[in-house]
Amino acid sequence: MQIKSKVTTCLSVLAAVLSIGFAWYSHLWAQDPGSQTDTNTMFETHQHSAENGDTLPYRLLKPAAVDGQESQYYPLIVFLHGAGERGSDNKSQLKHGVFELCTPERRKDFPCFLLAPQCPKNQLWAAFDWKNSQDPGPQSMTRSLELTMEVIDRLFKQEPIDPERIYITGLSMGGYGTWDAIARRPEFFAAAMPICGGGNPLTAEKIKHIPIACFHGAEDKIVLPERSRNIIEAIRMAGGEPLYVEYAGTAHDSWKPAYADEENWKWLFSQRRKLATSGGR
Repeated sequence: MQIKSKVTTCLSVLAAVLSIGFAWYSHLWAQDPGSQTDTNTMFETHQHSAENGDTLPYRLLKPAAVDGQESQYYPLIVFLHGAGERGSDNKSQLKHGVFELCTPERRKDFPCFLLAPQCPKNQLWAAFDWKNSQDPGPQSMTRSLELTMEVIDRLFKQEPIDPERIYITGLSMGGYGTWDAIARRPEFFAAAMPICGGGNPLTAEKIKHIPIACFHGAEDKIVLPERSRNIIEAIRMAGGEPLYVEYAGTAHDSWKPAYADEENWKWLFSQRRKLATSGGR
């Protein structure tokens, strides 16, 4: 009887532990947007083919409900991934960042088109020397970024996209690409959110009017914070008012706190580009 009692007690304790463990696991599941959201099935799969035969794989997330009426337009967010997600599987670019806009709550609060192209292996969004904080940047646009621009222009013609609300964001290599993209087309984007990347300070004058929120980790050893600090300072000297947040104690993965912060998305979606002419797209 004593042995049976001990066994019963052990089973009760085990059941209690499992119950607590399940509750805690459920809590973690609820707190992790990525665990509830299968981005791979939510995004449409596409491949862009240029006239010269070059191709670029990309994924596209559409608003949860597109009414098909021309009077209803939605923002477009262009997301540029980091170096580790390059390739041709048309999937790896969804690894970081994008799931933050895929939760049911954020899809309801921030309905938009979300474009996620994939840069081919051994190529770049922008040809910067990451290890040289004094590198002014590339003279010309990379082919991968050119193809991305072609996709954007085509989507703009095909989908109900608001011309006043085209945003671009990216992390690491994609942060560099974000800075380079707005410098190439300074009158096109309504706002930019570059993360742990860097831009060319010589472009400050022509991008000073663009709403920019830039983020970097103070302990980043892969892309030094100076890359963001230099371009931000140049824009401020030119008369611009970019936002800059440097996360103390954070290394290269500053996209985690940046994209997780609801206020950053509210800021981005509140921005509108001033069109030169009114009436029409």
